[in-house]
Amino acid sequence: MSETFDHIVIGGGASGCVAASRLVTDGNRRVLLLEAGYSHHHPLLDMPPGIFKMINGSKYMTYHHTVPQPHLHDRVHDIPQGNVLGGGTSVNAQVYMRGRPSDYDEWEEILRGNNEGASWGWSTVLKHFRRIEGNNRLSNEFHGSDGPLLVSDPGYVDDVSRWFVQSVQEMGEPFNPDFNGTAQRGVGFYQFMNRAGKRSSAAYAYIEPLKNDKRLTVRLRAAVSRINVENGRAVSVTYTDEKRQEHTVFSKGDIVLSAGALVTPKLLMLSGIGPAAHLEAHGIQTLVDLPGVGQNLIDHPEVPVISVANGPYGYYRQGVGWRMLMNGLHFKLFGSGRILSTGFEAGAFINPIDRDAPPSIQAFCVPIVYLDRDLLKVFDDTYGVTITTVVAKPKSRGYVQLRSADPAAPPLVSPHLLQHADDMATMVAGQRFFRDVLLSGPLGKRVEKVIAPAGPDLSDEAMAEHCRRFVKTNYHPASTARMGADGDPMAVLDARLRVRGIDNLRVSDLSAVPNINAGNTTAPAMMLGDRCVDFILGVEQSMATN
Repeated sequence: MSETFDHIVIGGGASGCVAASRLVTDGNRRVLLLEAGYSHHHPLLDMPPGIFKMINGSKYMTYHHTVPQPHLHDRVHDIPQGNVLGGGTSVNAQVYMRGRPSDYDEWEEILRGNNEGASWGWSTVLKHFRRIEGNNRLSNEFHGSDGPLLVSDPGYVDDVSRWFVQSVQEMGEPFNPDFNGTAQRGVGFYQFMNRAGKRSSAAYAYIEPLKNDKRLTVRLRAAVSRINVENGRAVSVTYTDEKRQEHTVFSKGDIVLSAGALVTPKLLMLSGIGPAAHLEAHGIQTLVDLPGVGQNLIDHPEVPVISVANGPYGYYRQGVGWRMLMNGLHFKLFGSGRILSTGFEAGAFINPIDRDAPPSIQAFCVPIVYLDRDLLKVFDDTYGVTITTVVAKPKSRGYVQLRSADPAAPPLVSPHLLQHADDMATMVAGQRFFRDVLLSGPLGKRVEKVIAPAGPDLSDEAMAEHCRRFVKTNYHPASTARMGADGDPMAVLDARLRVRGIDNLRVSDLSAVPNINAGNTTAPAMMLGDRCVDFILGVEQSMATN
């Protein structure tokens, strides 16, 4: 006997959890949420630094291996994505960041070419950000204080982080008390999606309160294989459960696809929606020829600047042995200490080429020698400080393609990090700036030497070669099924997140964004889920009234 729901949400990540919850609570709809991953209930996922125990190998992460990248000497690197209810919000470093107003005003300008327009400007999306946010310090025109997502200042700040903030100020950058406030530029302390030592994921904030609500059905280990379309309308979803049994479930209203920027285009293509030639090469009948599906992959590239400390500073070995036991006991007894930290607390937004222009580099101070898992053995593990530099508005573009017509096969992913010359120039300038930070001010007094990028050759080409060797994802893939103007042949969605040429189907995750925001992407993903429900329920602001 078939099951029918008012709505089906595919993917229980940041956006999907928000969309499912609001469809139930505000729309009074019966909703099925399908998540391919596991439950979010795990002590290491809950505590702020716990993910560092898992990030280099865990069932809660899916590791997408890129195709060889010719411009990086054929390197293959990983793009980890959450394989758990809550998606990235259950496994990320919990930084709360929205980007800057100009990011969204840019979206609005791009989307003005829609006949049925909807506002995406800053004044519109800010309302969604404020509705989501429950900030423990800020409540003003920029911040909400009573939303379900608990946003907090760092519960513990290491001395290394304070020295970083002071050293960047000595380089001429202002102290910024709120990166989500009046300006993004400067150095300061991030806010995080946690409270009192416990992660505030989208699963905890939006799904947990509805665990006894019969209007919401959540199915884990439910891997969607296709969306079924009849007469141009999405009517059902086929998925496989953990026992490899196949099921088809039906939807009266909109199906919301929020499987992330790597899997969402894969599911669209498996369903016959995408570039016709590519689909036909895999024996898939084309229902709608949308050449933009899987194209325009954007990700924030990250490269570390790594130093060795001259003393026992930072978090080296604080998560193992007797130190781990002492930190755990301290938290249990007093509710404070290192366990309240995500592993880094401070960061900066700067423009190393034109200091008065909008920031082009985001930085994170990590009080350890920090490397991605494919580079773990490059340096000795010891006391150190790493500053990771991230290109905030990259110009490089990659793609996601089908590996085969087998739904179980991972997609082919080619992010092309640092392929564009402007991205490399920005990254090299950022590396120079923060290399100087490591050797300056209070931080410089504690750094024995910088080991990457190291001398004696610090020419632009030597620095670029360091970037090619060490560049990695900042875990922010986006824009592979993007919104666009009606006349844009690469636009997959209209301004109301509807898939062009198919009724009853919307995309609500980072796949949808016309361009990536400057900063971490979890908060924008949650905003997209909130905005999508407004469209479904008929609560939206037209550009004509903006």
